[in-house]
Amino acid sequence: MAATPAPPKAPPKPTWDPRKPEPPFPWLRPTIRIRLTLLYGGMFLIAGILLLSIIYLLAAQAIHEGSGQSFQISGSGVTIRSDTCPELNNATTDDARNAALKACNDALKQHALDGLLSRSLLALLGLAVIAFAFGYAMAGRVLTPLGRITRTARAVAGSDLSRRIELDGPDDELKELADTLDDMLERLERAFTAQQRFVGNASHELRTPLAINRTLLEVHLSDPNAPMELQQLGKTLLATNERSEQLVEGLLLLARSDNQIVERKPVDLAEVASQAVDQVHAEAEAKGVEIRGERAPAVVQGNGVLLERIALNLVQNAVRYNVPSGEVQREALPNKGGGGRREGGWVEVTTEFQHGQAVLVVTNTGPVVPAYEIDNLFEPFRRLRTERTGSDKGVGLGLSIARSVARAHGGHIAARPREGGGLVMRVTLPT
Repeated sequence: MAATPAPPKAPPKPTWDPRKPEPPFPWLRPTIRIRLTLLYGGMFLIAGILLLSIIYLLAAQAIHEGSGQSFQISGSGVTIRSDTCPELNNATTDDARNAALKACNDALKQHALDGLLSRSLLALLGLAVIAFAFGYAMAGRVLTPLGRITRTARAVAGSDLSRRIELDGPDDELKELADTLDDMLERLERAFTAQQRFVGNASHELRTPLAINRTLLEVHLSDPNAPMELQQLGKTLLATNERSEQLVEGLLLLARSDNQIVERKPVDLAEVASQAVDQVHAEAEAKGVEIRGERAPAVVQGNGVLLERIALNLVQNAVRYNVPSGEVQREALPNKGGGGRREGGWVEVTTEFQHGQAVLVVTNTGPVVPAYEIDNLFEPFRRLRTERTGSDKGVGLGLSIARSVARAHGGHIAARPREGGGLVMRVTLPT
């Protein structure tokens, strides 16, 4: 009878611990607390030694000056003369001499103590100034890593997740904090990169079937013998397919605009805004909306295609969410007669250069927008008083894309309700 083979042995358990090993003497670690304790303790000790030495020298000098009393004895009548104690020169009796000597010694002691006090105060003041200056310099040296961490955090806040602190130096609390932040930034970068890659890949994959659907629908609609019901259904499906294509393009642009702009070129906001106005001009005429405004040169460093997308989205929204055609919008317009009335809505697009920054402002008439709804307008797929898309005016990504592009260029976009209805959109970009 054959022997049953023994079961395979279990693999040995791993003995390697990925965590950072603990040092043999953790209390010897050069932490910030220990370094600051040694630094300020040493400074106090040095300052104390210097102060004691100065006081000792000043006291020795005061004693030397206080003991500088000189006496001269002349004649058989024992006449005592003193240059430092002139009262002795007029004393003729022993009691008078003793009283003069006592008063003179007291005066000399008081003078020596006053001199010692004043000089000690001056020495203390000088040491305090030196100690504060030295402490300020040492504190700046100790806190230098914090400045580096702050600068990196500001760069990361500007959508540059590729930055790392990479702090070198002693293994203290600041280096531990910097290493922890580097690990966090690396995980965040991986997460954002994976999210953008997913959106990009999904959008690319959706483009092909949408293009096929559009082609098939256009082929069927081109058939003159197709029934009317089929043509109507084809037009509806074609409009839905076009809406899906816009959504895919918006997702692609939103995923790309979240990154920091690396290659920058001079772009004139006035030219970008004019091109956007030209593209929306036909739609504005069809809706009876007037587009006006003066556009002064305002050159910034950025991506021209993305900046044009900001202007185009804002102008399109201003035209589409405006006063409906035929509705009367009462606006007082200055003229020679002192007043005027105008029918229909309007959009004002202006560019200017203010305080070292380029500014694009798009103002439009339209429905009244509550102030508490402003922030919701910049969220993807959100509209005024609605949470999801359900309109033929767009896919709900216009303002989200505009905000992402502005942030990628280091600027910001702000909106506020216009008195009488409509919005005022203000885009500020650094030059």
